[in-house]
Amino acid sequence: MRIAHYRHLGRHCAGIVSGDTVIPAGDDLLRPVPVGEPLPLEAVELLAPVVPAAKIICVGLNYADHAAESGDEAPNEPLLFAKLPNSLVGASEPIVLPDLSDRVDFEAELGVVIGRRARRVTPDEARHHIFGYTCVNDVSARDLQLGDGQWTRGKSLDTFCPVGPWVVTSDDVPDPQALGIRCLLNGKVMQDSSTALMLFGVDTLVSYISQGITLEPGDLIATGTPPGVGFTREPPVYLADGDVVRVEIDAVGVLENRVADAATLGAAFHPLTDVQASLDRSVRPS
Repeated sequence: MRIAHYRHLGRHCAGIVSGDTVIPAGDDLLRPVPVGEPLPLEAVELLAPVVPAAKIICVGLNYADHAAESGDEAPNEPLLFAKLPNSLVGASEPIVLPDLSDRVDFEAELGVVIGRRARRVTPDEARHHIFGYTCVNDVSARDLQLGDGQWTRGKSLDTFCPVGPWVVTSDDVPDPQALGIRCLLNGKVMQDSSTALMLFGVDTLVSYISQGITLEPGDLIATGTPPGVGFTREPPVYLADGDVVRVEIDAVGVLENRVADAATLGAAFHPLTDVQASLDRSVRPS
């Protein structure tokens, strides 16, 4: 089942995606119940399918080839960091280039959405705590990330965490370690890999995180990016006004976002205001 969070005629709602339609499904992303007539998918705005107050926990250097291209050694244990909620946007919203960075990069990642509280679970138990999977773009301001000496600011600027277009429930993804994952920039393939190449698989990550950080329903884990990111290329490739970034994950979906310079958008879009309004009125778990 594909579960979306969308806006239509000013109202935010959970929805069950069926073909090219979405069926209104109440106000709980994790427990959708059909409550209305189907709408054309093209008629709604797809927002980030993340519940308010959800944690966004990310995993760094989780593909050996990406660690190598970054000039780092592969970690012996999962390397964790966080993105902040103001960074969330959905498939219908732009990635906005800030004026304080000119090295904004893309990172295609498999996202894991927690469905049941997980505290000190084993890897064998972890799968029972997963609600589903989604596409994540861990957008990163490399100059800030590397210049600050820690990653929070460079990873958490407004609009720097596109998620979506929906969550595919775990029963429709029997093996999250057998998924092709790609990133395309303006139609050109930049990343092309498989989740089979993760250093630490989904079950291991959920278990590892839960040993000291209780995972709550709706929390999102971004499981790391494969090789091919922009800052490691010769010459480097960074996002520019007018670009289109596309994250594709087999059996999960396609997340596509346009890129816009803040000056180009002008008063038509204020990232903090619009993203926070989306969270404030978002569908909530009961």
